Amino acid sequence: MSPEIDPSVEDLVRSRSGGIYPIRDLQYAERNFDKRSAKKTDVELADGSQKAAVQERDIRRKQEFSGWVLFGLAYQSVGVIYGDIGTSPLYVYSSTFSSNPSYDDLLGALSLIIWTLTLMVSIKYIFIVLRADDEGEGGTFALYSLLSRYANIIKRDPKEESMIKMERRLTSELRPSGRTIRSGMEHSRIAKTALKIIGVLGVSLVMSDGVLTPAQSVLGAIQGLTVVKPDITSGTVIGVTCAILVLLFLIQPLGTSKIAHTFAPIVVVWLLFNFAYGVYNLVQHDHSVLRAFSPYFAGSYLVRNRTDGWKNLGGILLSFTGVEALFADLGAFSRRAVQLSWMCFTFPCLLLAYIGQAAYISDVPSAYANPFFLSAPPGMFYPSLIISILAAIVASQAMITSTFQLLSQIMKLSYFPQIKLIHTSTVFHGQVYIPFANWLLMVGTIVVTAVYSNIKTTRLGHAYGVCVILVTFITTCMVSIVALIVWELNPILVFLGFLVFGSLDGAYLSSALTKVPNGAWFTLLLSVILSSVFILWRFGKEQQWKAEAEDRFQPTHLVTKGDDGQLRLTSVFGGDTLTDIKGLGIFFDKVGDMTPLVFIQFLHKFTATPQVMVFFHLRPLSRPSVPPEERYAIKRTGIPNCYRMIIRHGYMDEVITKDL
Repeated sequence: MSPEIDPSVEDLVRSRSGGIYPIRDLQYAERNFDKRSAKKTDVELADGSQKAAVQERDIRRKQEFSGWVLFGLAYQSVGVIYGDIGTSPLYVYSSTFSSNPSYDDLLGALSLIIWTLTLMVSIKYIFIVLRADDEGEGGTFALYSLLSRYANIIKRDPKEESMIKMERRLTSELRPSGRTIRSGMEHSRIAKTALKIIGVLGVSLVMSDGVLTPAQSVLGAIQGLTVVKPDITSGTVIGVTCAILVLLFLIQPLGTSKIAHTFAPIVVVWLLFNFAYGVYNLVQHDHSVLRAFSPYFAGSYLVRNRTDGWKNLGGILLSFTGVEALFADLGAFSRRAVQLSWMCFTFPCLLLAYIGQAAYISDVPSAYANPFFLSAPPGMFYPSLIISILAAIVASQAMITSTFQLLSQIMKLSYFPQIKLIHTSTVFHGQVYIPFANWLLMVGTIVVTAVYSNIKTTRLGHAYGVCVILVTFITTCMVSIVALIVWELNPILVFLGFLVFGSLDGAYLSSALTKVPNGAWFTLLLSVILSSVFILWRFGKEQQWKAEAEDRFQPTHLVTKGDDGQLRLTSVFGGDTLTDIKGLGIFFDKVGDMTPLVFIQFLHKFTATPQVMVFFHLRPLSRPSVPPEERYAIKRTGIPNCYRMIIRHGYMDEVITKDL
């Protein structure tokens, strides 16, 4: 008796010999069964195996540290995160003023620096933005990823979807404001696209900085040698700069932890120099500059200087360049470590540095052009020169590490190909190294060094500042949405916060945009190119998932057991009886909870099944190693003599040995 065949495929089956036909010819995915019922049926037949496929341990969790480990991590963060923002005292005053400043203008600029560091870095980033992490990861894309777990705004890779901890709340549990915003995001294609573009643009801007910062900091450091050797040639400066850049990128495979331990003493000594010089100059020169702690002088400066004061904000902006790296590097350290290192060490050192320089400039107005070296205590010029050059060289590490962290994030959400990623620490799981990105950055920075070397670092500084303030403005916008949907804060409080920080961002951004024709166009163009690449790759992946969705179903909708005890294909697949083959059949399953595509094709081609079938799935976890007793999981599926085998492994485990 011939098997019963679905009428919709009867003609197709009749025209194919041996039951061999392309799977795409059968439009079963939409017409012949409901996937939701398929999942339910298979769970019942498999005795709960599908529910147990993904366990709590498979989902990434944020690492928490305390005690000496936390202090050690805070020490490491000084060497990586603060090299950039920590070297700002070298050029902030010289970038702000173009002639000898008056006492009132000096107080105004100092007041702006003090309150910018306090509001933009300490309050906004350290106490607010760092709390908007996505399971320990930071950066604008982490904000986008965090929102995607609380609102249905993106499509996910099917093989990663089940391992994401979704925390979308019931509509009734949200405040009216959060409910309205979430509904608007979920139902508006424009809103989803805008969030996607903003998130990707933020990543691209930081990566553009990753190309620019090493060139700017190292080139600036080597040009500092002209202080002791004015006749040094341009070729020598370029050659030494390129050699140092190559060396800097060659050591990246050592890993964040080792590099941080190496660079931390340099940055610590540099910041201590700034702290000590600040105290010395405050005692020896005009201590009345302490009046700048009053915000009155900042406002008075802007009102008095009008347009010139507004344009000078572009120089003040350089006092917090590197703050975007502070958030982006969060995954390599931890929130508490970054907070500890900033509030207890870096912030006081920088405040004293700017105050001390202002005290010296008050007595010697012409010193604004090079305040750090000119205000150094007697006999400390050469030690200052050496440590400043070393600090400027390691300053670029913040952006290099940020690039690795952000690239790993966008790969997880399929905005970039899955290139090789190496975890460099068994203790701190978020510290990664990406060889391809490292060598690409090296080439990019050397090219930028050669192009911009003939005009020193002025235009490089212009290009850099615009990226920084754009990223901080994007961060303000996205954190405000997080505050409404994720934190469920009072909308009035969120609006006031956005008004304050958005106004600060807007003031600095409007000033920085005037520099676009003078060099800032470079990083903006590079950011647009990178964003286009990321979005184009994501579009391709979404089309791939859409096409593969037709082949995603549970095993029980492919194979059934007939009344005679024989396995046969279901009617939608032709209803052919399956022949037994002696032996074991292993079919790789990249998703881990559905029917492997290779198994479907095998049954279509051969109309036969091995005596024992195994759906084999490798599941990488975000930890160094998985104990042998937790590594293997074997469950029955809805097909007789068919099992699903899941092997969990850490990033340090040897997955496939030479003898297989």
